[in-house]
Amino acid sequence: MREADVAPPVVRGTAAWRYFGDFRDALLAGQVLVLQVAHPVVAAGVRDHSDYREDPWTRLMRTVASLSIYVYGGTKGAQFEAERLRKLHRSFTGIADGRRYSALDPGAYAWVHATLVMAPVDAQRFFGRPMSTSELDEYYAQMCGIGRILGVRERDLPPTWPEFERYYRETIAGFGPNETISTLFETIDTVGKPFSRMSDRRWPKLQKGYSTGQLFLIRTPDVPLRPGPASAAPALLRGTALVQSIRPHRQPRPLRPGCPQRPRLGESLAPTAPCEWSAS
Repeated sequence: MREADVAPPVVRGTAAWRYFGDFRDALLAGQVLVLQVAHPVVAAGVRDHSDYREDPWTRLMRTVASLSIYVYGGTKGAQFEAERLRKLHRSFTGIADGRRYSALDPGAYAWVHATLVMAPVDAQRFFGRPMSTSELDEYYAQMCGIGRILGVRERDLPPTWPEFERYYRETIAGFGPNETISTLFETIDTVGKPFSRMSDRRWPKLQKGYSTGQLFLIRTPDVPLRPGPASAAPALLRGTALVQSIRPHRQPRPLRPGCPQRPRLGESLAPTAPCEWSAS
C-alpha cells in the first residue's frame, strides 16, 4: 500500500485535525497513562527515567505541547518533534527483570502511539458523538502516517481500523500488575497543586475531587469488551477489567455493623438501610 493511500494530509476539517485536539480527550489522560505503563518496557523506562512523580503537572504540559506539534505543526513540525523525541529516548535504557530494555523498543514505541490513537476515539464515544465509519478510516490512516513520521514501523500497527481495535484488545488482555502502575495511582492520589499561587487551604478539597474524577475516568471504558456507538453510554457504568486487576483492590467497609457494602458502579445506589461508607 502506497504512503499516499494510508496517510492523507492532516489539514483543517479532516478527522485527525478535528478530533485529536478536542478538549474531551484530556478526560482520558489518566487512562492513557495507565495503559501505556501497563506495557512492561514502558513501565521500566518510566520507572528509571521519568520525573513525573516530582513534577507531574509540568510533565503533563510538556506532553500536551509535544502531541499538539504532531498533528497541528505540519509535516516539518512533526518531523522535528519526532527527531527530538527519538534523540531524547535513545539514552533511556536499563535492566528490567534481568533483561536489557530500550525505550525505542519497536513494540513498546508502537503501543504508546496506539494509546494516543485510541484516546480521541474513546473520548467521542463516551463524551460526545461517536465517529462515523468514514471518519474512523480517515482518522486512523492519518494517525498511522503520523506514527511513521515518529518512527513507528508500518508493520507494528495493523493496516485498518477494525484490525487495530482487535490488536488493542488483545494487547491489553496480555497486561498485568507492575510497580510503575502502583506508583502512578499513588501520584494521582497525592498530586500537589498545579500552581504555586493556588490557595493551600482550598487545594486539599480540589485535589480529592481531581483524584476521584481521574480514578473514575480511568475505569470508564470497558476496554476488553469495547462497545459500539449504540452502547457507548452504558459503558460509563462499567469498570475497566484491566484497571481493576492491576490496582490493589480496596474493599469499602461499612461504618456500622449490618450495613451493606458500598454499591459498585452500575449497581443500585440505594442501600437497604440508612448507612454511611468509608474507604478502607
